[in-house]
Formats: sequence, structure tokens, C-alpha cells
Amino acid sequence: MDRRIQELIDFTKIKFGLENYYLQRHQFERSVNIFNETVYIFCMEWFPNHVTEQEDDGLNPEGTAVIEINVKSRKFERAIFVSGESYAEAGITFSNLKTEDVIKWVEGETGLTYGKQFQLETEGEGELHFKECIDGVAVSPSGFIDVEFNQEGKLTSFSVHGQFPSKEMIKEETYSLLLESVEHLAKEQLQLIEFPSKKLKQWIPAYGLEEIYITNDRTLTIPYEFIVDIRSYLKIDKTIYWDEPINEPFERKEIRWIEDVTAEQAFLHEPSPDSFPITESEQEQCEMAVKDLLRQEYPNDTGKWMLKTLHRDKGYIHAILKVNQKDNRVFQRKLKIMIDAESLQTAFYMDNKQMLEIYDQFQESDMVTITKKEAFEKLKQLFELKPYYVYDFEQKQYVLCGKLDCQYGVNAASGEVIALDDL
Repeated sequence: MDRRIQELIDFTKIKFGLENYYLQRHQFERSVNIFNETVYIFCMEWFPNHVTEQEDDGLNPEGTAVIEINVKSRKFERAIFVSGESYAEAGITFSNLKTEDVIKWVEGETGLTYGKQFQLETEGEGELHFKECIDGVAVSPSGFIDVEFNQEGKLTSFSVHGQFPSKEMIKEETYSLLLESVEHLAKEQLQLIEFPSKKLKQWIPAYGLEEIYITNDRTLTIPYEFIVDIRSYLKIDKTIYWDEPINEPFERKEIRWIEDVTAEQAFLHEPSPDSFPITESEQEQCEMAVKDLLRQEYPNDTGKWMLKTLHRDKGYIHAILKVNQKDNRVFQRKLKIMIDAESLQTAFYMDNKQMLEIYDQFQESDMVTITKKEAFEKLKQLFELKPYYVYDFEQKQYVLCGKLDCQYGVNAASGEVIALDDL
């Protein structure tokens, strides 16, 4: 076995006290973070010594330790004991079960400072959930740290997800936004949207606020949807037209859902192909592949689809399309087309039409009787503006913003103020 791999295995075995375990399998995985850096993870599955074979259903046996370590930093990103059962006699234990002791352990494991880079979000019996922060201010996209332990204090689950940036990546400011100063933006963000009520089997028209981030100096707004998904997207926003269909069915190819990553790539920290920008030539060929797929599978839909974005993911270029005729409904028709990054030919596609068809039997919305202005007056005391540090992909920095949001809406038919989570 490669000496560098053996070092990681030995390090893990000692760290988690896995004397009663044997390594069943291991592999390397890689991903690209929001800074466009390639991250290599060494993944291990350790079986308890008394387990001699895999479960019939293919699941890991009770007590299996699934552990992942960052190859470059040698920090553990995940350690989960299946079914909360640990056979690690000399494993990690919180003897007095004090929150302060768990926090100190997390600080030691991650190199992060409590209150500065992470803070407690929720606490329950045998579990602590932390959220990423910057000097106590929330972050978007947010990271998290979860810790769970059993009644004896033995660690049963630990996971770290997020960026936790260095100070050099943070544009520090003093928060100065007030709700009154962004009221005009709140009016713009208030939209009439139809929500499906499964309880009533009917569409409900409601005025709701579309979340948005506003920079501290009020010079820029960042839509919430651009922050939810951390991938680097190439915006296209191009309507696809054609004159003639292609009269032959599309043949789906077998998709490689898992990358083959070698030890050499991992230890050399080779940049993932997903970190490379999409070239003009690739963009043109992807647009052609998208058009050909539409001509085959949606021959009568010329001009009905808009290619919104392209992005790389595990050897494919994903094309995201949405219907051109947007209605007020909260769920919109969408296509995802997966294009092989080498041949630039379509391999697979997914249409959310079938998911949306469950709402076909819902009754239409009642007539709207409330104006946007009336809805705004009902809601303006319920608007929230909270400080957030948001990663700006243009500046490549975390900038201080206010997140404009509202947990409530107005039923546009009845005028009732309602909790949007109830819809």
C-alpha cells in the first residue's frame, strides 16, 4: 500500500481508538469549493471486528465508522458511527458531557475559534449543532458543525461543512443598514405567488417577500437564489429556437455518478477539471447539444425554453433550462441536461414535469381581491433585516449585507396574514 495512504489510515485508527475495527474499504473523492479550489477527501469505512460480512441489503453494519479526512489539511470532516453505536474502547469521549468541553474539542479539531467563526445554533440531549459565523454575524452560504454522543459520552457523529474563511477574505465593516432605508426594495421584492396547499388541494394566491441580500453601502443587491447553490455558474439566458425537429428518439447514456480519483491526484492536489472555466468553444457546442436534445424530445417547443446557465460537475457540463412563459406559481418547469465534458454530447436529461403533475388536480386559485400596496401595509411591520456576511463571487470576498426577509405573507384572496411555512 502507498505509504502516504497508510499514514492516513494509521493516524485515523489512533485518533478514534479503532483497535476493535478493521478497514473494510477506502477511496479518494474530490470537490470544488466556492473559492474554486479543489478539495481532496480520503474516505474510510471501518467495520467492527465481530462483523465478518456485509449486510444483505448493502448497508453498513451497526457500529461501522465512516470517517473522512481532508488530504491537505489532515483535518477530519466527518466521523459517523452507524446507528449511533461505537465499539471504540479508546475513542473520543466527553466524560462530563459539558457543552464547554465539546466546544473546546471542536476548536482543537477544526482550528476555529468559538464566537468568532462558529456559534451554537441548537442543543439537545446528546447533540450540539453549530453554525458558521464571522465575529458573531451569520454567513451565507453557511457552514455547520454537528456533534453527537451517547449516554456514556462517546462520540457517535461529527461533521464539518463549509468554508470558514480567513480574515484576508473578509471585507470588514460596521453594520449600518436600517429597514426604513431599504423600504423601496421591500416593495420591489413583494411578489404575488401561487402556493399549492396539499391540505385544501388548491392553489393559494399570496403576496410574499422574495429574499434578497443588500450590501451595507446599499450599492448592490444579491438575489438569494445565487447564494443557495455554491457552484460557479456561467450565465447564458438565451432562448432556444429551431426550424426543424430531429425525427429520432434520444438515447440516454450511462452516467458516471462517482469519479475515479487516484492517490497520485490527491497527494499532488491536482486541480479538478470542474475548476476550469467553460470556454467559448465549449459553450457553443453545449448550446448546440441542448438544441439537438430539444429538437428530439420537445420538437414543438421552439422558443419555449431558455438556457439559463452552464456549470461543471464530475466530468459533465450541466445545462439548466427553464420555460420562457413564467407564471406566478412557486414551482416552475425546469430541465437539467447533462453533457459529457469530453465529447460535448448530451448523455442524460431530467425534466421536473412529472413532479409538477401532482398539482394538476388542484383547484385554481380564488380571485385576487387584495392589491400589492394593501399587502405591503399589512406586512411591513413583519419584515426582517438581519446582518449577514455574503460571499460575493465578483469581488471574491465576503461582504457585509443585510438579509431582507419575511416569514409571513398575505392571502391575496382573503386578505389574511399567514405564515408562509404553513402553505
